[in-house]
Amino acid sequence: MKPRVAFQGERGAFSEEGAQVLFQHDVETVPCASFELLFTAVKDGRADYALAPLENTLAGHVTRCYDLLYETDLWIRSEIVRPIHHCLIGVPGAKVDSLQMVQSHPVALAQCEAFFIAHPNIKRTVAEDTAGSVRQVMEQGDRSAAAIAGAHAADVYGATILSSNIEDYPENFTRFVLLGRRPAEIADANKHSLAVKLRHESGSLFHALEPFAKYGINLANLLCRPIKRSPWQYLFFLDFLAAPSESTELALQQLRNMAEEVRVLGSYRAAATV
Repeated sequence: MKPRVAFQGERGAFSEEGAQVLFQHDVETVPCASFELLFTAVKDGRADYALAPLENTLAGHVTRCYDLLYETDLWIRSEIVRPIHHCLIGVPGAKVDSLQMVQSHPVALAQCEAFFIAHPNIKRTVAEDTAGSVRQVMEQGDRSAAAIAGAHAADVYGATILSSNIEDYPENFTRFVLLGRRPAEIADANKHSLAVKLRHESGSLFHALEPFAKYGINLANLLCRPIKRSPWQYLFFLDFLAAPSESTELALQQLRNMAEEVRVLGSYRAAATV
């Protein structure tokens, strides 16, 4: 039986493509309309796993996913980094010179600024989803309208790619994590994710990071998020790279001794560098 993997967005989304690549296309994908539905899909029995985007090299952290990760009891089991290449997609027979409107998610539109500068007569329209924009364009059948999405969306909806790789910067990657009910049992895990709540006192962040520097452990990510119902209190999300060792355990123990809470979100193999 194929594993069921939930993703946020409509069929053809970058997240769906990421799930297919991660499972070598032997997977049943489950679309979710929102991040909230994505993070409850496993608990509700709609999926075995959930694939969530945590950060993009251009847009930064997906903060809502971090908040939901802390609020739920899901574990990070693995990660995958995918290139994000935006395509201009329209109905068969459409031409770039005849377009009057292009729609997509606001982040995708912002990442294709050079295209709109080169085509000032084309109106940009904000939509909720990249792949959903392609679906809408195909349903309308209007050759003067197009969408910005990935090539996967064009395949799903039988649309035509009018122009490829229209993003401003080719160094555009999104990091996705696979979430499940239980932690991954990987003996040689080399990446670890934590949620840390520090005491509200002078120097707490400095002292929390000190053990990592002391034992030569590389921090791969640091994000600060406000704690709900606790004004001016903050939660820190940390990713660090380290093989299992005595030094790693000592660093974690020192961190626990000085923090109010240290929650392990997952230990897994780091995705290949792109």
